[in-house]
Amino acid sequence: MKIKLYLLLLIFIIPSCVGVSSSGIFGTGVSIALDPRSVGTQIDDSIMQKNLSARIILLDKKYLIFVKSKVLDGRIFITGKVDDPEDKLKLTKLAWETDGVRSVRNDIRIKKGFNFKQSAKDLLITSQLRTALILDKKIKATNYQIDTYKKKIYIYGIAITPGEKDKVIEEAKKILDVEDVIASILLLDNLRIQKN
Repeated sequence: MKIKLYLLLLIFIIPSCVGVSSSGIFGTGVSIALDPRSVGTQIDDSIMQKNLSARIILLDKKYLIFVKSKVLDGRIFITGKVDDPEDKLKLTKLAWETDGVRSVRNDIRIKKGFNFKQSAKDLLITSQLRTALILDKKIKATNYQIDTYKKKIYIYGIAITPGEKDKVIEEAKKILDVEDVIASILLLDNLRIQKN
């Protein structure tokens, strides 16, 4: 009886240990198996991102909803909306204080009242680009994070080739109503440590 109980327990515990680093192809996480960074770099970036996220939330809980961060190869990308320019400066300073940071790109915008129509349009633009990247077999969609604010698309990620980078930017520019595409796409060859 004890053996059956242990086997049953193992069946539920072991699968929960696999794939914790990803929310899948449609999520925001990047799978370890598909990520071009080395496992060590992925772990370092993950620790930096969790550290930064925790410190941002400690600064003000409202940032949990309105501010997003992404760390790639020691480079921090911050997007979202804040109430005033002082908040933007505080968040930039907080990002630079993160251990191991190589650079910080702050694409935070200052709020000017909530506009449901604009927010819905931004969500639609993000969804259209995400779908286009997933359907294009020449692009690894899991390597990209997309944010849209006031018809401007912010793309963060790692491209395997310069051609893939150009294709992602081209797909973003094809979307109706897009005013600007701000791409912070690193090339695999430019990473400090690459997966073997």
